[in-house]
Amino acid sequence: MCSKNSQRTEPGALEERARKEELNKKITEQKIAVDELSNLKKNRSVYTQQPNSNIFFLADKEETLSTCKKDLDNMRKEFEDI
Repeated sequence: MCSKNSQRTEPGALEERARKEELNKKITEQKIAVDELSNLKKNRSVYTQQPNSNIFFLADKEETLSTCKKDLDNMRKEFEDI
């Protein structure tokens, strides 16, 4: 007799998989942000959103791109560690 649930999962496996999927989604979003910032013309303005608010401030494009790249690298490292 064959059961549908032939794979046994550890108690934390589902949470870990959900966390991994969420992190993968954030990595994809961050990649898109980096690509968009990389392809902007030099005279374009960039605005950053303040945490936990709907307020945006003018920001330096190169600094914002650098920050986004660092965040992406950190997310990738965290994803590999999972």
